Amino acid sequence: MDKHETRGSELSYDETADVDVTLGQDRDEAPIGAAPVDGMGCHAGANEMEAAARMAGKSDILDQYAKDYPQGPHDKPQSMCPAFGSLRVGLRMRRTATVLSGSACCVYGLTFVSHFYGARRSVGYVPFNSETLVTGKLFEDIRDAVHEMADPERYDAIVVTNLCVPTASGVPLRLLPNEINGVRIVGIDVPGFGIPTHAEAKDVLAGAMLNYARKEVEAGPVAAPAAGKADRPTVTLLGEMFPADPIGIGGMLAPLGLAAGPVVPCREWRELYSALDCGAVAAIHPFYTAAIREFQAAGRKIVGSAPVGHDGTAAWLSAIGDAFNVKPAMVAEAHNAFLPAIKSALAATPVNGTITLSGYEGSELLVARLLIESGANVPYVGTACPKTEWAQSDVDWLEARGVKVKFRASLEDDCAAMEAIKPDLAIGTTPVVQKAKELAIPGLYFTNLISARPLMGPMGAGSLQQVVNAAMANKHRFDHMKEFFEGVGHGDTAGVWEGAPNLRPDFRATQQKKLDKAARAAKAQEMI
Repeated sequence: MDKHETRGSELSYDETADVDVTLGQDRDEAPIGAAPVDGMGCHAGANEMEAAARMAGKSDILDQYAKDYPQGPHDKPQSMCPAFGSLRVGLRMRRTATVLSGSACCVYGLTFVSHFYGARRSVGYVPFNSETLVTGKLFEDIRDAVHEMADPERYDAIVVTNLCVPTASGVPLRLLPNEINGVRIVGIDVPGFGIPTHAEAKDVLAGAMLNYARKEVEAGPVAAPAAGKADRPTVTLLGEMFPADPIGIGGMLAPLGLAAGPVVPCREWRELYSALDCGAVAAIHPFYTAAIREFQAAGRKIVGSAPVGHDGTAAWLSAIGDAFNVKPAMVAEAHNAFLPAIKSALAATPVNGTITLSGYEGSELLVARLLIESGANVPYVGTACPKTEWAQSDVDWLEARGVKVKFRASLEDDCAAMEAIKPDLAIGTTPVVQKAKELAIPGLYFTNLISARPLMGPMGAGSLQQVVNAAMANKHRFDHMKEFFEGVGHGDTAGVWEGAPNLRPDFRATQQKKLDKAARAAKAQEMI
């Protein structure tokens, strides 16, 4: 077929028009409360959006997401839009274009925060309105956009992401061609009502890319990595980490006759082939369920935990040795080479104090292990990520030392633990740290101050101690500030007032009645 072929009055680019489309339920038959499929659909609730998506033919993918990323006892962890995670993965890859399909407000927010976190590349956007969404013209616009962008001189791949409204409306990205002019087309759905956290959305894209790359490898020869192929068996590292950590891990693998492979999510497409061509995969971040499924389909072994602290490093090197059938003497050599240095670094600047720890990165359990081996008392660890089998060894180690580990932890869980324990330091997300400072408890933001440090091996052993001890030493400053601002208003009286604020209790009572009525209606709808 020519690139542009005319079928009747329709100009087509590919064979999409010949593909059988899964038909959903007639909209006239949709249950009451289904999400509207227009530009206002993003204001619907999660349940309504999911119901609409299933009626539009998205049940298979939502069922897979429910299996890969199970919900916790509460509605959802309070982290940013999940699509932020997959967007960051795409924006970090060389020769990869990213295109978003979603409400303009969502796209604005995602592009803003992506560039705030250092993205140096534009984000594509396919706008829509009620008409183009309902009639299917949005899909045609997306198809036209990727055909226009597919320049092999500029791109290896184009990632197209459906946000909430296009997913709920059934925009079929699966009908996009697999490649155009040699440029790979990867379409994913990342709805907020299907993916609990932005950390797990990284796995959605990483898994989709690995799936594509695995099929390419199965079909025939693929491009060699730019850096060349390692002369030793490699260990692929799964999960984002501080740039120095893969180097440190490579050094610890050398006595075993092994080398560190690529880090997934990767920085360029060819690294995906190298990642698949490994002897085993180290699930440094254990929640990458879709990626692990692709590695297992390729016949690769999975090793949980990470070389963190003395005990973690010893156990991890032994597990890697078992995965590659390395001689015990070589494993012992690696232990002797690195464990004394780790123990010495941990003892050099001990941490004396109680710390509560929470976050949504997926490395919270590893950081807790490192802090405990540094001497800290860590009674509570909360992570927004789910529990998987690859985190079990970390859970067992922490619980044996009296740590309460909470998966799918909510903001309320993390704050309640901090308020009950009253630690010397609270490490957590921004609202947790804010709450801690209100209570005159020193706080550290996990993402910016903890994740931005090496954690693995001898290099990571002493990396946290200085910043943690410095933060705990500031307790007197918080006490002074609390004393200074004592009596300053809270709630209605917060801020600067020349006189007493007008509280309007009549207005408050009226609004409360409205809220109570809405809650009763929602409860009744749930029962229906």
